[in-house]
Amino acid sequence: MPIERDLIISVLKLTVDGSVSRERINSDAKIASGIVLKLLRRLQNDNMLYLKGDMVEADGNCRLKLAVKAVALGADVEHISGFLRWQEFEDIAAIALERNGYIVAKNVHFKHAGRKWEMDIVGCKKPLVICIDCKHWHHGLSPSALKKIAEAQVERTRALAESLPNVFLEIECAKWDKAKLVPAVLVLMPGSFKFYDKVPVVPVLQLQDFLSQVPAYTESLKYFLKEFSHLRHDFQEWSFGEFCGRIEAQEEHSD
Repeated sequence: MPIERDLIISVLKLTVDGSVSRERINSDAKIASGIVLKLLRRLQNDNMLYLKGDMVEADGNCRLKLAVKAVALGADVEHISGFLRWQEFEDIAAIALERNGYIVAKNVHFKHAGRKWEMDIVGCKKPLVICIDCKHWHHGLSPSALKKIAEAQVERTRALAESLPNVFLEIECAKWDKAKLVPAVLVLMPGSFKFYDKVPVVPVLQLQDFLSQVPAYTESLKYFLKEFSHLRHDFQEWSFGEFCGRIEAQEEHSD
């Protein structure tokens, strides 16, 4: 329905910074006020927004649902993604992980093999470490594009596994005896491929289902097994002078 799609686009555009009046939505969408109210009530019934008097509110989870709905109604995914803040997308993923008992770190920066790396989200729940790359604008990934994205995430996850334990990087799993680091790619919309070379490609609104199932299917996924116990003792045996020397060496290396 083009009218509903246009209304949703207006809601996404106008709620980026918070609540918005119905009057502004009427004006932006160029839809009659009676129709706007009817559609807004329907979206509220579907838990996609909140009506509070003459104001419309949509939190991050609602805005993701609205984005998915707009694309399903024919809107261009990259156009719609432009109304979603990157942080908004990552926050929803972090909330899903935390609700499933994971301890979450976002935007994890580390060094390994002479390179700087960054992991969008790392979720730890013994013995699993879910390493997520957020690709919120992707839709209908071609096999070649998916191959590059999945391979890059595998390399990031491998690098993170090999770099741990790291005194400069606080990640919950380094306290464990061993961990399984699982690379995953998070996207906005479902595509033709759910996996590439055992790397899961997860639509954001299906992340909850993925997290509930992943413990039972870990052996079917790509993962890196990391044992920490003997390495952790090495850190504990450093003297204060050795610890300071390693910090200075790291700082020199960073320069």
